[in-house]
Amino acid sequence: MRGFVAGALGLALLGGCVSGDGGSGFGDRASALPPSLAYRLTQSLTTEVGPRLAGTPREAAARDWAVRTLKDLKFGRVAVEPFTIKGWAREREEAFIVSHGDQALAVTALGGSISTPKAGITAPIAFVASYDDLLLAPPDAYAGKIVFINDRMKAARDGSGYGVAVRKRSRGAIEAAKRGALAVAIRSVGTDNTRFPHTGNMNYDAAVKRIPAAAVSNADADQLERLHAMGVPMRLKLVLKTRAIADAPSGNVVADIVGVEKPDEIVLLAAHLDSWDLGTGAVDDATGVAIVVAAALKAAGPEMKPKRTIRVVLYGAEEVGVHGGDAYAKAHAGEIANHVLATEADFGTGRVWRFASKALEADLPFFDSVAAGLRDLGVERGDNKSGGGADIAALAKKGVPIVGLSQDGTTYFDYHHTANDTLDKVDAAALEQNVEVYARVARAFANR
Repeated sequence: MRGFVAGALGLALLGGCVSGDGGSGFGDRASALPPSLAYRLTQSLTTEVGPRLAGTPREAAARDWAVRTLKDLKFGRVAVEPFTIKGWAREREEAFIVSHGDQALAVTALGGSISTPKAGITAPIAFVASYDDLLLAPPDAYAGKIVFINDRMKAARDGSGYGVAVRKRSRGAIEAAKRGALAVAIRSVGTDNTRFPHTGNMNYDAAVKRIPAAAVSNADADQLERLHAMGVPMRLKLVLKTRAIADAPSGNVVADIVGVEKPDEIVLLAAHLDSWDLGTGAVDDATGVAIVVAAALKAAGPEMKPKRTIRVVLYGAEEVGVHGGDAYAKAHAGEIANHVLATEADFGTGRVWRFASKALEADLPFFDSVAAGLRDLGVERGDNKSGGGADIAALAKKGVPIVGLSQDGTTYFDYHHTANDTLDKVDAAALEQNVEVYARVARAFANR
């Protein structure tokens, strides 16, 4: 690991990949180019640590990796800020259409789901076309049944299809239980047509009976849809075994390149260190980790002497409730007013195409000038209504200025929260464009 970092650092300070003809390397996929620091970091985290489920020893291994890496990259202050969460882990997940030859479905438990009984739950399927249709159903409409919610997610550059589609994952178990369901299964919240089911966090309501919750791959959801269209009754067997982990350890890794003129003023670059456990968390969010680390170094320059402190925060336990974001805001409440900017990378490696902000009217001319400096990279100016990312939302609510850098999410949800989220999905050239954009933004605010 230390040998990897030493070689990578030089590439970071040279500004990333450079093609053989002297080009920037920001064109098509750069598989023939030497690996940049950002790509090497992504490869290292996904290979040496792998899946990083919050509250588990693998997330702890990721924190150790981050501390070691950031120290080797000469960040001035590196620390772990621990907190605890209610952890969760999956152990067994199976589903079969028992009414039609025991056809096996590719299925995964949703994060936080309770277990089924040991023998599973076998019951008729109540096929519900959408989450909105579920809400229209009267009490006890699905008594004794397994509800299947069939919303399809639509791909979009800005990821806007996610908000509508994720409702069934977040609240499907609550609303199905209110209507008497024994369990809930959903069409995966994703835009692929593979047999990789998408996991993700779900919620319970203390006032409503808890029922098991699972996601079916989109290809298998199509199979259920075809059977439903035939008008034939379906019965499903669902077996889930999960376990809760009380007081599971997590934590944020905070690293500073200390400013030489205004060290108490902070430009914060954020990503989350944890991932779901099915894949290796490459696009969600090892690439984000790599982007902000490499961008911070590039923004600081070879002398590592920015005017203001550039802080990288690698948040823990984002996937299971954004606990790291809340913990950081609480731990740093006394210096929140010193944060001159926060921005986050958590949307894969699609090229950055839009610069949005949340700033005071008096500061907008400066924000506009920073955005103008990104036009050559294909970045357009967005509005002044950015909420930032999930982990910096708590800072945004407290008035910290925000830059939201929109990455192209057209294919992001093909892999999001699946076993297919692996290193081969990373576009090396687009990764470098991200680093350059984040570095220019960080440099502008750090040296303003």
